[in-house]
Amino acid sequence: MRLPKVWAAAFVALLPVLPGCDRSPSGPQTKRIILLTNGPDPFWDAMRVGMEAAERDFHLAKAGLRVVRDVNDGTGKSQIDKLRQYGNQTDVAAVAISVTEVENSGIANAMNDLQKQGVKVIAIDSDLDRDKSRDARFAYLGTHNVVAGQELGKAAKGVKPDGGKYATFVGIKGAANAVERIRGFAEGAGDKFTQVESLGDEMDHSVAIKNVKDALDRNPELTVLVGIWAYNADAIVKVVQQRELRDKITIVVFDAAELAIQDMEDGNIDAMVVQNPYEMGYQGTKLMKALVEDDKTTIHEMFPSWDPATGKFNEPDGDVKFTGLKVVYPDRGSPLTKEMFAPATEFMKLSEFKKWLAEHNLKGS
Repeated sequence: MRLPKVWAAAFVALLPVLPGCDRSPSGPQTKRIILLTNGPDPFWDAMRVGMEAAERDFHLAKAGLRVVRDVNDGTGKSQIDKLRQYGNQTDVAAVAISVTEVENSGIANAMNDLQKQGVKVIAIDSDLDRDKSRDARFAYLGTHNVVAGQELGKAAKGVKPDGGKYATFVGIKGAANAVERIRGFAEGAGDKFTQVESLGDEMDHSVAIKNVKDALDRNPELTVLVGIWAYNADAIVKVVQQRELRDKITIVVFDAAELAIQDMEDGNIDAMVVQNPYEMGYQGTKLMKALVEDDKTTIHEMFPSWDPATGKFNEPDGDVKFTGLKVVYPDRGSPLTKEMFAPATEFMKLSEFKKWLAEHNLKGS
C-alpha cells in the first residue's frame, strides 16, 4: 500500500529526529561507546549507572557520543562475534570489554583488529593475560582481583581462625577475575585452609545451585563455601538453608548483589568483598571519551605513567588502574576488624554500606 503524498512527506520529515539518526542530513553521526559484559548479571546494572552518570557529567552528547551496554551470553565465541560486528559498524568509537576467557587468543585478536580500525579498546572488570596480550587494549580499569581474593581469604580466616576445607563457586573458571580471585583467596586464607572443590557453572543459575549441592554431597567435611561471582552468593545460601547447615558452614562471597544483601541481613552471609562497578563504569566512560578525543591531559591524569609525548607507559603495570574494594560485614556478631585487612580496603557494616548504595541510587554493587 502506498502512502498519500502528504503523509509520506511528513514521515520523511520526521526521520532525522528518530533515535540513532543524524540530526540533519549532513550532520555528524553519533558514535557509540560500548561496554561489552562477560555475561548477563545484575552486577552490570551498577556499572551502567556509572556510565550514564559520566555521560552526563562529561557532556558526551555535545561530543557526539553516547554510552551503550551490550550483554554477552557468557561465551568467548559470542564476545569474538560481537567484537567483529563492531568492526563493521561505523558508529562504534570505543569499546570496554570484560574479557570472558583470559586464555582465548581469539578475543585478543579481535580486540587487536578493532584497534587497527581506529576503535579505542580498554579492558574493564576482567583483563586479558597481561604477559601475552596486553597490547590488545589500551589499559585495564577495575578490581585488583588477586588482592580482592586475598581480602576474602582474610575474611574467612577472621571468621574461622582454625581453618577448614573450602569450595569455590564461579561462573566461568577461565575468566581472569575468577582465576585471580581463587588464587588470592588461598593466599589470604593461609595454610589452615584446604581447597577441595572448584566448580564453574557457565553462568547457568540452576547449575550454580547444583554445584553447591554436589560439593556438599561429595565432601561432608566442607566448612567454608566461597562465592566468586555475584550470583553465586545466593545459590550457596539457598542450599545451606535447605539443608539446615548454617551453624556448620562459613559463607564468604564476592560482590553485593541485591539478594546477597538481604541474605547478609538475614544472618546467612559472614562477609562480602565488594567491588565498585559504578566507578568502573564512570571512570571507563571518562577514559574512553578521552581516548576518542585524544585528550592527552585527561589520559595522563588517569594514568600518570603514560607519556603524552610517546604514547607509551613508563612503568610496569602503569596501564592498570584499580577502582577500590570494600569489606562488608553484618551489623551484629561479626569477629572481623579493620586491622585484618589492607589499609586501602574500606571496612563497612552492612547498614553503612546500604547508605552508600542509597546515595548512589544503587540496589547492589
